Amino acid sequence: MKLNGAAILIECLIEQKVGTVFGFPGGAVLPIYDELYKRMDRINHVLTAHEQHAGHAADGYARASGKTGVCIATSGPGATNLVTAIATAYMDSSPVVFVTGNVPQSLMGTDSFQEADISGMTMPITKHNYLVTSVDKLADTIREAFYIARSGRPGPVLVDIPKDVQLAETEYIPLSGDELVPRLSKKKPLAQLRPEGEALELYKTKAEPRLEKAAQLMAEAHRPLIYCGGGVTISGAQQELVKLADRLDAPIVSTLMGLGTASAANDRMLGMIGMHGTHAANIAMQRCDLLIAVGVRFSDRALGDASAFAPNAKVIHIDIDRAEINKNVSTTLHITGDARTVLELLLSRVSQKNHAQWMQQARSMTEDYLSDDHFEPRKILGAMARIAPEMTVATDVGQHQMWTAQHFPFVRMRQLISSGGLGTMGFGLGAAMGAAKSDEEGRPVALVTGDGSFRMNLTELSTIAHYGIPVIVVIFNNGTLGMVRQWQTLFFGHRYSQTTLDRGPDFMKLADAYGLKGTRVNRIDEFEAAFEAAYAKGEPCLIECMLDIDEMVAPMVAPGSPIDSFCLN
Repeated sequence: MKLNGAAILIECLIEQKVGTVFGFPGGAVLPIYDELYKRMDRINHVLTAHEQHAGHAADGYARASGKTGVCIATSGPGATNLVTAIATAYMDSSPVVFVTGNVPQSLMGTDSFQEADISGMTMPITKHNYLVTSVDKLADTIREAFYIARSGRPGPVLVDIPKDVQLAETEYIPLSGDELVPRLSKKKPLAQLRPEGEALELYKTKAEPRLEKAAQLMAEAHRPLIYCGGGVTISGAQQELVKLADRLDAPIVSTLMGLGTASAANDRMLGMIGMHGTHAANIAMQRCDLLIAVGVRFSDRALGDASAFAPNAKVIHIDIDRAEINKNVSTTLHITGDARTVLELLLSRVSQKNHAQWMQQARSMTEDYLSDDHFEPRKILGAMARIAPEMTVATDVGQHQMWTAQHFPFVRMRQLISSGGLGTMGFGLGAAMGAAKSDEEGRPVALVTGDGSFRMNLTELSTIAHYGIPVIVVIFNNGTLGMVRQWQTLFFGHRYSQTTLDRGPDFMKLADAYGLKGTRVNRIDEFEAAFEAAYAKGEPCLIECMLDIDEMVAPMVAPGSPIDSFCLN
């Protein structure tokens, strides 16, 4: 059948089983939105208040569901508003297809109204991007974009479609199921996330020497430690990782993105490592003699002083992206491949070990918190976990993010939705919306945010109110840009330059203006009552927690210091 480019785009999205897209219309995507209107019974569109937050929503949708998120924006400023969202998805390996409109090709290079070279701008922060110059190539380009976004190490892909391509017509041939991948793989072979069949047998043969060497290193270790990251979640390797820890009788530590990979209820789980890592996790890292790193990239916030990181350990690094191997940490042995596949193959080669003394030593370093009447983040997060232990929790970036990582006991993969690599303030509300829209049962999602971060995305209250998206916004209001103030306190002589937020808005009046229920709390019993009621109702709302301006995130390691050298306990 003959369709125009805009119709082909929407049909391809439906073909990819996309149920929800996020976006904001404009002149260069009017044909696309017209075709969306004609197919509103087959695909749902969520109109956000800003393109950046549409991008974060698509990202949150992808992180929470494991599916590919989709975002649409117009040319020029609409497209450039996506740049932060694209970079956020790129840094955390989130599969999102960003679709932008552009001016007609005849106007490109003329500085025409709302023209921008978005494909050129985003080349460094996308896994791949396209400028579609012919409607005949559009369908295969969209299919390839989805394949690239979710294969291998996932990531964002941008497809820029000039308006003349959207309006031009060509023959559209629908594809489905297994037809999609072979057609693309013949054109351009791409790495599958998990090898199967002949590909798996070939991988086993090639990886055999490294697998045997890894098993030997594990057999010789006395203090093994497993270090898991977001790559474990992406590959769905939670069970295999925990089985390996049980087999080796080893403790587990995590990156921010790996939280939930091993349940916080598991005695082996010591928590997050790094600048704000737990005492137990950081000290175990420095004392282990074998580090088994799975799906991690050894970021600077995790390493501290790289030269002093895990100083007594041999390092086995398992990652699907060869570019991450030996980039920040020199390895004793690396195995490039899908985490789940590699762990499955290792399990068949590793016999049961007993490291009872090492496990007891690691567990003995776990912190014990004293209880008092102080209204603090630890108690707020503990109350949330008691009321809704498996609830998806999104965060913005700052002190509240680290408190959440430290004190909310994550029990499953994809439970924490947070910007790790780029550290994007303003990420949270859009991401929480996307996560909530991905939940077919309509369960509420909590957003833990700070008053500084929330100012960057509060316009999306209109979105959650209009669509009834069940996001419970928990604002840690300490009247400051808390993490920056903490650094100013510790490292800049208490010189609080431009961090005190002694200004509006009144968040309770703001909630009312958007037709949402708002509750301000000063005590833990007030918070528990408000949060429990909000969770039971499953409606969007705000809960503002009034905190002390000098509440700090502890423990903390000074930047560039060894991770067991705490400057704040």
